[in-house]
Amino acid sequence: MIDIKRKVFDTTIAPFERLVAIFEVLRSENGCAWDRKQTHKSLLPYLIEEAYEVYEAIENEDYVELKEELGDLVCQAVFHAQLAKERGDFEINDSIRHIVEKLIRRHPHIFESEKELNAQEVRDQWEKIKVESGEKKNVLSGLPKSMPALTMAFRIGEKAGGVGFDWEKPADVIKKIAEEIEELKAEIFSDNKDGIEDEIGDLLFAVASLARKLEIDPEIALKRSLNKFKTRFLKLENEIRSEGKSYDDYSLAELEIIWQKIK
Repeated sequence: MIDIKRKVFDTTIAPFERLVAIFEVLRSENGCAWDRKQTHKSLLPYLIEEAYEVYEAIENEDYVELKEELGDLVCQAVFHAQLAKERGDFEINDSIRHIVEKLIRRHPHIFESEKELNAQEVRDQWEKIKVESGEKKNVLSGLPKSMPALTMAFRIGEKAGGVGFDWEKPADVIKKIAEEIEELKAEIFSDNKDGIEDEIGDLLFAVASLARKLEIDPEIALKRSLNKFKTRFLKLENEIRSEGKSYDDYSLAELEIIWQKIK
């Protein structure tokens, strides 16, 4: 263990190796009580939190913050790998070796034939390789059940499109959205609660597909709209308060006038 601790403070070796050594020390018998207590499942909230913090740093275009958050995310990966090593399952280098081989396998146009492909052709090639190589059991497998629904809609459409099952252009999806709206109207008219739920789901899926065809992430687009709404609603609320009134003092039409002025 003395040798491992020396490795932690040895600035002549790669930072990644020092990070791996740190977790070996922290998880040792004389290490940190909190770190020794952790399991793969207990660490899940931290893993998700760090991923979201990376997301926000990118959204905010804060690259100083991104540098730090990526380090925190890598930290979680190394922590999980240390737990796996202790169980005898695998080590971090096994994970890295796996992704190296996967990246080579998924980029035959770079590492084999040197064939020039555009971004969409590359993505389509990935989906075909995943299935043909046996890496995935079927085209739509591999998506986490916990993934946000809009993101999953985007990825399902992307995977299906990768094997040719897709609309040719955005205008085709717009027609589909119009169809879904009409079907939703019919279910609302029939007062069929289950049918309404189904059609709203179909409509949201179609909208996510349109976003994908336009190369827009629907999850990001929705979050931006929500943030915009929250900002405007706060201004509306502040204006009402500045008049010494409450929402009950206004009709919907009057609130709409204030809302349009804020916009």
